Amino acid sequence: MPHCVSNSQIKSQSRILKSTVLLLIVVFFLVSLAQAQPVLSKPNIIIIYADDLGYADVGCYGATQVKTPNIDRLANEGLLFTDGHAPAATCTPSRFAMLTGQYAWRQKGTGIARGDAALIIDPETMTMPDLMKKSGYQTGVVGKWHLGLGPNGGPNWNGRIKPGPLEIGFDYAFLIPATGDRVPCVYVENHHVVNLDPKDPIQVNFKKRVGSEPIGKEHPELLKMHPSHGHDRTIINGISRIGYMTGGKTAHWKDEDMADDITSKALKFIDRNAAEPFFLFFSLHDIHVPRVPHPRFVGKTAMGPRGDAIVQTDWCVGEIMKKLDDLNIADSTLILFTSDNGPVIDDGYQDDAVEKLGKHNPAGPLRGGKYSAFEAGTRVPWIMRWPGKIKPGKSSALVSQVDLPSSFAHLAHVEVPYDAIPDSFNVMDALLGNSKSGRDHLVEQARTLSLRVGDWKWISPAKGARINKNTNTELGNDPKGLLYYLGDDLGEKRELSNAYPEKAREMERLLSQIKENKRSRP
Repeated sequence: MPHCVSNSQIKSQSRILKSTVLLLIVVFFLVSLAQAQPVLSKPNIIIIYADDLGYADVGCYGATQVKTPNIDRLANEGLLFTDGHAPAATCTPSRFAMLTGQYAWRQKGTGIARGDAALIIDPETMTMPDLMKKSGYQTGVVGKWHLGLGPNGGPNWNGRIKPGPLEIGFDYAFLIPATGDRVPCVYVENHHVVNLDPKDPIQVNFKKRVGSEPIGKEHPELLKMHPSHGHDRTIINGISRIGYMTGGKTAHWKDEDMADDITSKALKFIDRNAAEPFFLFFSLHDIHVPRVPHPRFVGKTAMGPRGDAIVQTDWCVGEIMKKLDDLNIADSTLILFTSDNGPVIDDGYQDDAVEKLGKHNPAGPLRGGKYSAFEAGTRVPWIMRWPGKIKPGKSSALVSQVDLPSSFAHLAHVEVPYDAIPDSFNVMDALLGNSKSGRDHLVEQARTLSLRVGDWKWISPAKGARINKNTNTELGNDPKGLLYYLGDDLGEKRELSNAYPEKAREMERLLSQIKENKRSRP
């Protein structure tokens, strides 16, 4: 005999069923909404910019003699680019192009800047940090600057140092003014030298000696690291530098602490701005000379200070990643790790970089290096990570740091004026891994200019030495010009201008047109 159910029980079960269905609909709606919404409509953006780091100086690009677990983790969780470029084969023009979206060769005075150079970016120029600020970002730069400071004639190190980063779009700046091998050997925070004693004013000169401080050329017995070429002027912290400096003793940096100092400032910037979108240009000094890593990294490789400085670079990257994890903002932060130009082994100091190189090949399959028109001059590590937005993998898309202003402006929903960032392409689809193609052509800058169109590369005619006698780098200078097809000759070993003369002429004509025009951005 079937079990009888009362009307009240039926009504009760019906109410429970309706409530359950409604609850499921609400849960489904909330889950769908959560999946549809981005973590942030405008992600935090951090550019970690290494210095002189070669294409194959880190593990994820093939290095085996040095361990870089944090950079490798970044690559495993992000998109690794095999054809990503700095705009130039030296640091100042690369930085200029990246921040302004304009090839540096279009403007005079953008070569390697002296330590006392005036600001080489006109404050009226719209820059990448300007664009980020228009979208509501807090903007900061920490680390190596090397774009000049102050008005024409150079900065007043003992007073208010402006114009500088704060006048071209940054809200905060903590700077190594030029490079570690150039005076002045002090930090600048916003508009002032850090820890300066006004009773001990700074003097800097790159033409004549100032003060009575010993110089490396005359007192090598005072040095803990000796120069191999140049770098033999004023001694600071047992290392002789380029240029002369006197005063400012309480403000002098200690090279061994530099990575700690700038990383600490970068982490504090992230802490202060974790609740709102921020843009941070974290510009490392490593692995630029003088390579003086902190004692806790000394001996971590068999390659001497250069290898140990790579390990220190990896630590800096790891500290940034750890901070994002601790603040629970990793998923809402886009990180780009890259370098300002290709590798150089001996760049002015006797640090055993050549002697202890061993099996390590900083350029990997590429030819050349820093200062060179060959690919290793500008093709650099390039890793993008944005969890949940960038699918891990590899990309062969052609991209350049000159494209970052336009691409990040697009990501931040900023309209770019027609006359701004004239050489910066929006390649955000490629950077996010949504497209296999980036830009269709690229001008690379060394002593001469090169043009990439797909896998074809033309190095325009140039006079001068074929090899830099100080660094032993192949420069790519040739009075007739050089043509290569990188599709089956990544190492640029087979010169093809005689076999394909019309292609050489076509490439040279296109490069001339780009040079004559004031812009290349579509």
